[in-house]
Amino acid sequence: MQKKLNKKQRERLTALLPYLIALASGISMGLTVAPVGAWFLAWVALVPLWVLVVSSNSIQNPSCAGSAPKVRLKIQNGFAWGIGYHGVALFWITGIHPMTWLGVPWLPSLAITLFCWGFISLLGGVFVAIWAAVMVRLVGQKAWLRVLIGTAVWCGLESLWSAGPLWWSSLAYTQSPHNLVILHLGQLSGPNTVTAAIAAVNGLIAEGWTNRRDTAESLSAGFRRSELSKTEGAERISSVFSAPLWFVNKYFATATGLLISLHLIALILYSRPIAQPPEAALKVGIVQGNIPNRLLRSSEGFRRAQENYTSGYITLADQGVDAVLTPEGALPIFQRDLMGTALVAAVKLKGVVAWIGAFGERGDSYTISLFTFNSKGEIVSRYDKAKLVPLGEYIPFEGILGGIVKRLSPLDAHQVPGSANQLFDTPFGRAIASICYESAFPEQFRRQAAAGGQFILSSSNDAHYTASMPFQHHAQDMMRAIETDRWSARATNTGYSAFVDPHGRTLWISGYNTYETHAETIYRRQTKTLYVRWGDCLTPLLLISSGGAWLVIQLKDTNKINKNLTLS
Repeated sequence: MQKKLNKKQRERLTALLPYLIALASGISMGLTVAPVGAWFLAWVALVPLWVLVVSSNSIQNPSCAGSAPKVRLKIQNGFAWGIGYHGVALFWITGIHPMTWLGVPWLPSLAITLFCWGFISLLGGVFVAIWAAVMVRLVGQKAWLRVLIGTAVWCGLESLWSAGPLWWSSLAYTQSPHNLVILHLGQLSGPNTVTAAIAAVNGLIAEGWTNRRDTAESLSAGFRRSELSKTEGAERISSVFSAPLWFVNKYFATATGLLISLHLIALILYSRPIAQPPEAALKVGIVQGNIPNRLLRSSEGFRRAQENYTSGYITLADQGVDAVLTPEGALPIFQRDLMGTALVAAVKLKGVVAWIGAFGERGDSYTISLFTFNSKGEIVSRYDKAKLVPLGEYIPFEGILGGIVKRLSPLDAHQVPGSANQLFDTPFGRAIASICYESAFPEQFRRQAAAGGQFILSSSNDAHYTASMPFQHHAQDMMRAIETDRWSARATNTGYSAFVDPHGRTLWISGYNTYETHAETIYRRQTKTLYVRWGDCLTPLLLISSGGAWLVIQLKDTNKINKNLTLS
């Protein structure tokens, strides 16, 4: 009885092993970003899943009815990988708990937090499962075609996901902020260029491994039919795996060559000098107020906000800055109440332009906005946050989820997004404006840069998360600076505030949970990268070329079959 039980356990473990491998490789991809930052793992972390999905030893014909369970298993492997990656990379979401400062009781706060984290992790799993469902249909196809289609489909799915309200964890952001060189590929066709590079290198390595293993299995099958001894057969199989990789098959060599070539191309872009004409200089000051969110909505919090931002503004104005940038919601009041604040009074007194984060009004609703105050203390422009955080700032599918969320939380669901085609003109020319969550959406920045935006103003409040989230947020802003070839000033409530140059290099970064002021000279630019001019051309090109290649091969195979039938 004991032996029979152990056998069942072994069978269960064997059945579970592919899921564990897929989950572990997804987790390793999640470790590429903050707080771990093991960015180099991204170039191999997709390999195990790719091998599991396309290996021909476990499924010969995915169109056959008998192979349906194996197809499902491979798709489930993709689901496990996606949960592992997005669950680990976005674990910072759990930092919103507890939301007692918003009046949400502890247990409902935990429920909302787990729902948000679980939902985004499951959504990530679904997208990778879709990718796996496509790839499993390519078993038996040529390896180069699988790499091409696998890369194209992954980029297509990321584009689809980023077009919705929930987006953050692209494969491309695994390289930020550590591998600035490769991020310059984003100047060619946006972040999907980096995503495509990562997917293609992983695919080539996986195909190389699959090729080696399939070769060994073919040799093994041949040896069983031959007169070679078991020892001789084992030695020949072992020689396949022990030989230098570049002698075994061409895929490892191609992956290595592609990785080096792409970095060399990116290095050329990274090495270009940045023009800094004196007439384009703009000295910007940042105030990091360090007001915890649990206090921000109270009278004490508002008093501290007025005090910290006013004193910070005056300090920077006395240093001779041209303008001062404050974080998202620096003064948590409506536009009609701004004119009576000490901060606006200081602007009128010092005559230095200020960008102040506060709330705008639109009928009975409100917006999170960034206001430009000129040297006379007058509002001359306003940018409204266009990408809102689901559940945190609005209720998605409000007709369905609204009642449930309102039972769990007293959050006001009357915040509305700004227009998608806003422009933000300032006394120093047109700026590229971004408020908090918008940093994850490259198209927001590309559109404004194409419309004449000369520098980036990023205003955020990440105070309710752990330190890994604002560091990932900073990494997103670095990518946007590179893609648009713009200088960036980033102001946050509690950190990390920073200045970034067009090559993504951080000129200064604040501490975390600290009150700070800092001034830096940035430069207005009117250059246009290929990405700014044409957007993401790579993804549709990959989808069209891979689809066309697949169709040509299918037609050739069909013609060959018909020809053989005719001859027979």
